[in-house]
Formats: sequence, structure tokens, C-alpha cells
Amino acid sequence: MRKKIVVLLAALIIVLSYFTIVSATKAFRFASELPASLSEMEDSVRIVLITQELDTPFWNKVGKGAIQQAKKENVELEVWGSYGNNEDDFLKKMEIAIHSKVNGIIVQGLDTDEFKELTKIKAAFYGIPVITVANDVPVEESLRKTYVGSDQFFAGQMVADQLIKEMGAAGEVIILRDEVQAYYQKERIAGIQNVLDNYPEVNIIIRGTEGTNEQVISTTQQLMNEAPRATAFIAVNANYAGPMIQEIGRRTQVEPYHIYTFDDGVESTVLLEQGKLDGILEQKPEEMGRGSVKWLVEWISGKTVPLNSDGYLTETNMLTSDGETQ
Repeated sequence: MRKKIVVLLAALIIVLSYFTIVSATKAFRFASELPASLSEMEDSVRIVLITQELDTPFWNKVGKGAIQQAKKENVELEVWGSYGNNEDDFLKKMEIAIHSKVNGIIVQGLDTDEFKELTKIKAAFYGIPVITVANDVPVEESLRKTYVGSDQFFAGQMVADQLIKEMGAAGEVIILRDEVQAYYQKERIAGIQNVLDNYPEVNIIIRGTEGTNEQVISTTQQLMNEAPRATAFIAVNANYAGPMIQEIGRRTQVEPYHIYTFDDGVESTVLLEQGKLDGILEQKPEEMGRGSVKWLVEWISGKTVPLNSDGYLTETNMLTSDGETQ
């Protein structure tokens, strides 16, 4: 009897030992596979580029540069956007990106309370870094990590310098901007004024307008009635250059006027080639796209923390109607 009990106990110990070894082996295999799986997840970085002006020449170039850099960095990039400056759709895409818990967001800055709430509160809550590209917003109001794009104050100075070169040190200059100014427009106008204020015989008229073509035409008409001696026009919102020139041309010859804008408008390059614009401020949108992805990946990887809150500035040039680059 005692012998049977000993044999049974021995058998039981052997069986238990077998299952223990099997379980330990499985656990070891799982543990050895787990870091590889986590590593793969960490390597899968998902970034979203969001713009208000999808499928325009300028923003297509930003997207192209971003896609090129994303391939180089081996990260996943999606380009989202809305057509025709649809602000509600743009903000909705921002919310979707945040709730999707992407690793980072590159976005055309929008100087509104709704946008700043998304970047400062919601994106920050989920720990999602936000970089503004081409159009900036104040860092203290948005908590964006950095900005990649033109120095808009300097860009305004370049436009004003070229205007003085062509017009001379006297004249009346009309500056057309949005009714509610974006931050980048404030910076451009500040740069323009910084130069023109040095010329006592240059008079500046700044006027805001709503964004429809009809409203831009109407505002231009009013300004020409109020300032019949105006010698120059600057469209700070480059999308206003087309309808503005249309109204000037309806009333008189465009040729005598000095007309300038920036290259981020849908028609800017075409109007310059047609000789209807005397100059445009040329930016480097592809470089902006590449830089925004590069710096965002550096922040996500911990390679560069913090990023330069003043931003990473890209080159600007003046292009004139005679084909010269200033």
C-alpha cells in the first residue's frame, strides 16, 4: 500500500513538473516575443498634415515636401485638408486627428480661439505635439512646439522695399487684408509699415474685407473711390489679388499701378506671368513641408527636445514681372 502511494506521488510530481516546464517555456517565448512587438509599435509613427487650402499650388508643394521627408524618416504621413477655407471642416479634421491619437500633427496655423483650444487643451491632454507650418500662431496662445515657414515680418519688409524701389519715396499705398486678421497677416503688415513709415510722403491705407470675390471687388471699388490718387496696391491675403486686379482693370488700366502680393494665393504665379502683378514674395513651401516633418520626428524621437519655439525659418525672395529674383 505504502509503495503504491509513493509511486502515485512520484507520478504526480512528474506530471506537475511537466506542465510547469511547458508553462514556463510558453511564458519565456511570450516574454521574448513581447519586446519585438512593442518595438514594432514604437517604430510605427503616424503623422498628419492638415491644411485649410487643400489642392492649391502652394499647399500641394508643402504636402509634396512633407511626403518626401516622411519616406526618408520612415514614418507614416497622411495629408488631410478642406477646400475653399472651410473653417468648420478644418477644425473637425483637427479634432479627428487628436482623438485618433496620432503621434504628431503638422497644421496650417489658424488664429482663432477654437483652433487654439484644440492645440492648447485637447492636443496637450493627449500628449500630441503640434507644429504650425507656413502660417503661424503665437506660441503662448497655442502651445505649438515650433513653427516652420517664412519670417512673415521680413517678408513684408521685402515687399515694401521692392515697392519703394519701383514707386519711389512718395505715393498712396492701399493694403488689403482680411476683415479679421490672421497672425501671419499682422506680421506681414507690421513689416510693410516698418519700411514705409520711413518715408513721410508715402501714405498708407489699410482696409479689411470679407473673403468672397464679390466682397473683395466691392471693397476695392470703395477704396478707389476714396483714394483716387492711389499709386500702389498690396494684397496681404494673396487670394485677394485676382478679384482686386479684376476691379482695377474694370475701371482703368492696370499698368500704371504698382501691385504686389505673396505666392500663397491660387492665382499669384499666373498673374505675375501675365504682367498684372509687379511682384510676388516667393516662399519655399516644399522646404516647409520637409522641415516640419523633420522637426516633428526629432521631437517624437527625443532627439531634439525642446524644439526652438521661435521657429525654423525658410528662405524668401522677391520675384518681379520681368523675371528677376531680388
